Amino acid sequence: MNPANLIEIIDLTKVYRLGDIQVPALDEISLQVQVGEFVAIMGPSGSGKSTLLNILGCLDRPTQGQYLLGGEDVSHLSREKLARVRNQKIGFVFQSYNLLTQSSALENVMLPLVYSHNGGHPKHERLKLARAALEAVNLLERERHKPAEMSGGQQQRVAIARALINDPLLILADEPTGNLDTHSGEEIMQIFDALHERGRTIVMVTHEPEIAAHTQRTIHIRDGHIDSVQQNHKATPMQAIGGGNEAI
Repeated sequence: MNPANLIEIIDLTKVYRLGDIQVPALDEISLQVQVGEFVAIMGPSGSGKSTLLNILGCLDRPTQGQYLLGGEDVSHLSREKLARVRNQKIGFVFQSYNLLTQSSALENVMLPLVYSHNGGHPKHERLKLARAALEAVNLLERERHKPAEMSGGQQQRVAIARALINDPLLILADEPTGNLDTHSGEEIMQIFDALHERGRTIVMVTHEPEIAAHTQRTIHIRDGHIDSVQQNHKATPMQAIGGGNEAI
């Protein structure tokens, strides 16, 4: 594997079985994402983009092919090992926020630390890390508020803080502005831009070209194949050259 690549996918195929029928979702896809790169994935419904994101997030396994994440072949790990990879190396941001409705913003952000596979963190350390993550998305003053007491944009900022709490190698965002108005969506993209500028590696699924324009590359998928790759002329930040992530 090229050490500049965080993600390397080689001849990746995913086939679903519906009774006796085989339905191909991905057909021998190969791609690379460099450390510190910001990439968008676009495609029509049924193109395979959600299947690809699930495999990148270790939520599913390919039928054939390889997926290397940070040099580790995670293609066919057991469910337990995939869960460990997800917890330690990947931060997720979803369109629907996926926050616990009866928990405060602070408690939602701390959740990955509670389920951490690296031995866990003392409560005072969890509180410190969660407050730092909320401060990074300008939401520390809302730490005691529950999701119903916050706007959609604020809830998504909580979700981003939660994705950052374990200092992941990779951030995966699935339509992160899909439930937001234009102004709130632009605020969320400003946060992603700031994360990218500090060296974070981000892969984002979107159906909005103006959102994809924030990224360096747009990968267009159709019928389980990469249809085209569009360069968006956004430079890789200097912070990514060393491969390190910063605190935001």
